[in-house]
Amino acid sequence: MNSSHKPTQKSQTPQDLVTAVVLAFNEQQMIEACLNTLRWTGEVLVIDTGSSDETVKMAESWGARVVSIKSPSFAYLRTEALKYVKTPWVLYIDADERVTPRLAQEILVNIETNSAEALAFNRQNVYFGRVMKGGGWQTDQVTRAFLVEKLKTWQGIIHESPVFAGQQKLLASPLIHLTHRNAIDGLYKTALWTPKEAELLAKSDKTPDVNFRLIVKKMFREFIKRAYLKGGIKDGQTGLIEALIQGINRALVYIQVWERQQIPSIGERYQKKETEIRQDWLNNPL
Repeated sequence: MNSSHKPTQKSQTPQDLVTAVVLAFNEQQMIEACLNTLRWTGEVLVIDTGSSDETVKMAESWGARVVSIKSPSFAYLRTEALKYVKTPWVLYIDADERVTPRLAQEILVNIETNSAEALAFNRQNVYFGRVMKGGGWQTDQVTRAFLVEKLKTWQGIIHESPVFAGQQKLLASPLIHLTHRNAIDGLYKTALWTPKEAELLAKSDKTPDVNFRLIVKKMFREFIKRAYLKGGIKDGQTGLIEALIQGINRALVYIQVWERQQIPSIGERYQKKETEIRQDWLNNPL
């Protein structure tokens, strides 16, 4: 008698249960190295936010699935990405972050054992090629891996944070963050986030009228906090320079608040000047 056999289905491994989501914008210098640290996941999903360089082409050639979503809000981008995740778990990674083999193994073990609904990592920040041990960067923690059904949304304009149900577990292995690779890279990030913070402060009833003295005071306080109160000086010249950059960033935020507080607005002042010039040409044609 012939016995019928049902085809055996391949059992899922922990790798099959997780999708890595990478947010990227003009990251052709960083994207491939980032993706190479995510080969252990079931799928890699790149959320491109409007790159004009080779980011999308490189990601697709690597084998990642690329979805284009344009928004200035990182919280919105991370939330929207969930619509394209097909696995029970999601891991969020930025293009300038790197997962080590030890961290990957730790993530997979916790997924397999269902130890928590969310996994957090200590982030090892590398500024100007140096691992930072002070300045506040040594205590940087991010929550980036989630059981999808427990992750509700992301919120926040400046530093987005997840809203989820269940327990969170902090893993031992760090996530590597290769940021501030040069001064221009830092200026680009400053130009990206300082207007957002300035807008929030300008709308707040608690923000005082900004003047030159307040701008300098904010810059100096931020430098002292980073360099001395939070131990940035332990990182030598790099720590002091990074503390200075953070002070400058603080000044730039309040300069932009000052801009928004001007009455009439700076835009209106320029428009008035344009009108005067046009009228001058009407009155005095050549």
